[in-house]
Amino acid sequence: MNLVNPVKAPRAPLFDETGLTIVRVETRAVNAPTIRAHKLSNTEISHKAIILVRVILSDGSIGYGEGSTLGGPRWAEESPESIRASIDRYLAPAILCRPANRFEAAAHAMARAAVRNTAAKAAVESALYDAVGHSLGLPAAQLLGGRLHDRFEVIWALASGDADQEIDEARAKFSAREHRRFKVKIGFAPPENDLARLRRLTEALPDCDLIVDVNQGWTAARCNRWMPALEELGIALVEQPVPAQERANLARVTARSRIPVMIDEGAFSLAEVAEAGARAAGTVLSLKLVKSGGLQELKRAAGIATAHGMELYGGCLLESGIGTAAHLAVFSTLPKLHWGTEHFGAKILTRDLTCAGIRFADFHIECPTGPGLGVTVDEAYIEELADGDWRAATA
Repeated sequence: MNLVNPVKAPRAPLFDETGLTIVRVETRAVNAPTIRAHKLSNTEISHKAIILVRVILSDGSIGYGEGSTLGGPRWAEESPESIRASIDRYLAPAILCRPANRFEAAAHAMARAAVRNTAAKAAVESALYDAVGHSLGLPAAQLLGGRLHDRFEVIWALASGDADQEIDEARAKFSAREHRRFKVKIGFAPPENDLARLRRLTEALPDCDLIVDVNQGWTAARCNRWMPALEELGIALVEQPVPAQERANLARVTARSRIPVMIDEGAFSLAEVAEAGARAAGTVLSLKLVKSGGLQELKRAAGIATAHGMELYGGCLLESGIGTAAHLAVFSTLPKLHWGTEHFGAKILTRDLTCAGIRFADFHIECPTGPGLGVTVDEAYIEELADGDWRAATA
């Protein structure tokens, strides 16, 4: 028997990245009007400032991402202006001419180019997943491990501060089978006024679950005084009642509360999520791309929170359908999203920035199934809203 190995022809590469090179990264500023005022404890908006990212690959595939803030840098340190500047000047040049499908390498390059700037990084990475998904004919969720969920219960925010208006709004949403869970924004009025408003809402909406978002508006002392009243009203969840940096106080509030407490602004980085879990500063984590800085980091944040016994909530920052689809791509791959998601941003805009792919039905939002993020961007409407043309970064 001849045991000499035969000469083998060179093997072809298992995967050809030739067409996946990032050849262009562009940004554009959009100011999208909302259907009503949206009030938080520290700001109020009637337009949503959005920075769009468009990535073009060498095979012609195009991907979109969204950088989001709420009321400029009042919610966090990033503003629409800083998001665009950091992408154009630092992040985009760091990834140009690289293979777009090497997501970890791109994230590492952006991390070296800029510290934090999480909303900007999330916008770029969303566009990369969208572009690669279109090139390969695969949904972004497939590139993140594969989808486990097809839809999620979707929460609507009541944030005008006018109880009569909010009752009418919520009843209309419930009757149309769009929403039966509502998050009420408080903290911008004295607690006595907020409680009176909440009492009216609970009485008017007996078949609905109410979540309260204090948006960092209370002190620990106010929590001690008013959280029992929220419990008496049957509030299902309380979000970020104390300032973000007060994780120790949030842990004390959580320990005293019989209502689940959610940490949001208090946990951006993976280290902060781990610290919150170790301190028991909240029993629920709000997941947001603008905090994690990308789709991969968002999955890691979910894993760390779960390891500490925390439940997961799909948070939003009033993103359009583009940002919504990026979140849903991640959420759909998680073993469990305990509280569903509040990604109603596409409906609070007078008109969404997408014209297909985002669908609400029977109290749920459905996860897009098409290539990339699975949405069709409304370029004509973006042209109407945009403040200037697409601006390209150069290496």
